[in-house]
Amino acid sequence: MLSKRIIVCLDVKDGRTTKGIKFKNNVDVGDPVEMARVYYQEGADEIVFYDITASAEHRGIMIEVVRKTAEEIFIPFSVGGGVRTVEDMREVLLAGAEKVSINTAAVLNPRLIYDGAKAFGSQCIVLGMDVKKVEPSSKIPSGYEIWIHGGRTPMGIDALWWAREAENLGAGEICLNSIDADGTREGYEMTLTRLISDAVNIPVIASGGAGRPEHLYDVLTEGRADAALIASMVHYGTYSISEIKEHLYQRGVKVRRLW
Repeated sequence: MLSKRIIVCLDVKDGRTTKGIKFKNNVDVGDPVEMARVYYQEGADEIVFYDITASAEHRGIMIEVVRKTAEEIFIPFSVGGGVRTVEDMREVLLAGAEKVSINTAAVLNPRLIYDGAKAFGSQCIVLGMDVKKVEPSSKIPSGYEIWIHGGRTPMGIDALWWAREAENLGAGEICLNSIDADGTREGYEMTLTRLISDAVNIPVIASGGAGRPEHLYDVLTEGRADAALIASMVHYGTYSISEIKEHLYQRGVKVRRLW
């Protein structure tokens, strides 16, 4: 059985790490490069950077942050936000990232998933999905809708359909973020996570809502996620990565440990 991964998410705006609730009211929590280095030393399995306003502001990617981070950490890290073309992907990977995360650009141009996977391999392509719960309808039968532009724009696309479509196009992994649970620290959206995890054959990263180690245990077991994204619970010092992993290990979840 593969080890479950603990991935720290750094949402970056204007070169600083921020954190909000349900994609709103973000506050500054530190320097992203320094935070990545600390989390690497503490035992994070991966780091992910999201430039949370790049797509909405039609800006390019934060390539300097990528380069500086690659000099500081020696675990996989992915970069999302402002990645719109295969050339953008190439720039991110050459700067030192192992993966690129595409979200808004992939929804607007699904061919980007296929082209990126063909150029760099599926293992480099992470599909970011920002999802809100809605009333089920003929258009959105699962009751979960895709939103883009950092959770600002509803697309009328069913999340379950989109996950399967992205896998068929060549995505190697899905980072599944519940907008409703984001930053609440009340637990992951378990129904959504289980729905998508059961529907695809590629790894699913659960994102949005982690507040206690128990939440990670639930989503990695009952939710069937392959990895769990965390932010607030470590950014604010509530828990350390080692405490989270020890909790999981003691409850029988296979994780990579430093001790």
